[in-house]
Amino acid sequence: MTGAPGGDGAPGVSTRAATAIVVADMIGVGVFTSLGFQVAGIPSGFALLLLWFVGGVVALCGALCYAELATLFPRSGGEYNLLTRLYGPAVGFMAGWISATVGFAAPVALAAMAFGQYAQSVLPGAPPLPLGLAAIWIVTAVHLRGGRHGSRFQVGFTALKLALIAAFIVAGFARGGAPAIGFAPEASDPARIFSAAFAVSLVFVMYAYAGWNAATYIVGELADPPRSLPRALLMGTGLVVVLSIALNAVFLYTTPLADLAGQIDVALISGRHVFGEAGGRLVGALICAGLIPTISAMTWIGPRVAVAMGEDTPLLRPLARRARSGAPVPALLLQGAVASLLLLTQSFEAVLDFIQFSLLLCSFLTVLGLIRLRLTRPDLPRPYRAWGYPLTPLIFLAVTLFMLVHLVAVRPVQSLAGLVLMLAGLLLYALARARGAAAPPR
Repeated sequence: MTGAPGGDGAPGVSTRAATAIVVADMIGVGVFTSLGFQVAGIPSGFALLLLWFVGGVVALCGALCYAELATLFPRSGGEYNLLTRLYGPAVGFMAGWISATVGFAAPVALAAMAFGQYAQSVLPGAPPLPLGLAAIWIVTAVHLRGGRHGSRFQVGFTALKLALIAAFIVAGFARGGAPAIGFAPEASDPARIFSAAFAVSLVFVMYAYAGWNAATYIVGELADPPRSLPRALLMGTGLVVVLSIALNAVFLYTTPLADLAGQIDVALISGRHVFGEAGGRLVGALICAGLIPTISAMTWIGPRVAVAMGEDTPLLRPLARRARSGAPVPALLLQGAVASLLLLTQSFEAVLDFIQFSLLLCSFLTVLGLIRLRLTRPDLPRPYRAWGYPLTPLIFLAVTLFMLVHLVAVRPVQSLAGLVLMLAGLLLYALARARGAAAPPR
């Protein structure tokens, strides 16, 4: 699939569209909600912004590592493809099983529910569940029309999202008056930075930054993977880091800490301080508009995992089918159906809890595989080499390991459930092999 066209005769997915996928996937609900849980334990503007900066550095380290691996093995499918190449088809199938079932469907359901809830600030009394379902299926319908339509939709809505966020940031800093908090370092900041509260808050930040690897799921459809993939990952991730720091600075600048502490809707609260009582409605509209490209990005890239698995496993061959437009229709419909089921049963939050450990572990194994490959196959021609190696992968591995240990300690049942899901994937792979249903990866 290397260099495969982007669908309906298009020459391939552009760097601009791939960057839009990264930006849209990263800026979801997390950046608008996390700060309320962080200010209670870290009452310092400098330390709070440093938290988002540190998380951004870790995300950029991960993006650099994935860029090297995905240009070395330029096939769509994300961790399914990379772990298959690094450790063998069994480990790749395990990762693909998670992504193809609930790994993307659960975040889509969460974003759709958030869309419905925030839409109530614009349309009072509107039921959030039907609005969320409508968002899922309207976006799915766009991508069913093929790559060209999906690309235009993604780029257009992501540009709107960025414009609205930039306008909110400018308005927040231009409002005048005394800032609610200062951002200069304080004598007590070193103690805060090395505190348990800072470490726990970093987990929330990294969850908010999830999506920095989004373009690797469509690398096989990029027009020029060695050039466009690293650019998309680095530009997209870097832009989101800057915007996230600026957004949180605005929240802190405009709103007293007491009003933010423990609150989940910090963006709405800040909006009221910036624009008055109408601010909640304006920010609700901003978030709704921003969630559409987030749903679209996951709707675009998630089914590519199922397609790659269908190409390699005869038992899953129907999922690899594409329409004449190039759209992976069965895979798109499957993800839309699972996301809708999770939304209707309100089970997406529980699913997100127990797949968090699995997804982190897959990322950890992928970056660890980069180091292993550098040691065992230094002769491989690498179209792109990760900057700062070996420091960049070591930074990513250290922080990810910390988060894995934290999840096991704080959420042992959910982490165990994630491991059980991974083992289920290995069992399915073993059954497919036993029946001769698994083919070598392409």
